[in-house]
Amino acid sequence: MTVWFFPKMGNLLMDNALIDIRNIYKIYNEGYENEVRALDGVTLSVARGEYIAIVGASGSGKSTLMNILGCLDIPTYGEYQLNGEPVCDMYDEELARIRNKLIGFIFQGFNLLNGLTAIENVELPLIYQGIHGAKRHEMAMEALDRVGLYERMDHRPGQMSGGQQQRVAIARALATNPSIILADEPTGNLDSRTGEHVIDILAGLNAAGTTIVLITHDNSIAEVSKRTVRIKDGRIVEDSAVKRGSAS
Repeated sequence: MTVWFFPKMGNLLMDNALIDIRNIYKIYNEGYENEVRALDGVTLSVARGEYIAIVGASGSGKSTLMNILGCLDIPTYGEYQLNGEPVCDMYDEELARIRNKLIGFIFQGFNLLNGLTAIENVELPLIYQGIHGAKRHEMAMEALDRVGLYERMDHRPGQMSGGQQQRVAIARALATNPSIILADEPTGNLDSRTGEHVIDILAGLNAAGTTIVLITHDNSIAEVSKRTVRIKDGRIVEDSAVKRGSAS
């Protein structure tokens, strides 16, 4: 397996929790007969620079957990500190601010805009950060170059393979140099060889200091991580860091 290496992004503070959630519940129709506990008392800490896989079957709660970790949703109960900031009581604008500042997202469906070129797709999060003109274009070009797609910057998604589209999505995620990459089934729509290529890129980003949280149902994909957390029925049932005695 070829591992892609990227420039170091500052010093790692492995003893500091970047993500820290305590007794998180996500409950739908609470108090009614059809109540659903998508998350049922989840506690998890992730240190800076970790590569963690959250593994579970469909309906286990892993995507709900990702949405909360990514500040795309808020829990019904519990505490969440992201980079030391309590986020559970934040308003939408505050959540957007911390999300755009700290987190890059990679999704199974790529989520590219078909009418935009690769570089225009990568520039989108930079627009949200208020970065203008030549600086934004330069940052987007650098991100595409890091995933080996510099020469494809003017191509639209329909002119690229699935693997190339996912690499554009990765470039978009890392364009802002986020502290965390949240990857939700990033190889789900790819063949095995292209999927390995994407996993290589994530490993290289982690080697350069980026915290990776990988959401997957695939045990073979989870094996590339340094820590595996298994979730079932909204609860964490296994954490390999705890088994090693090195939980955050």
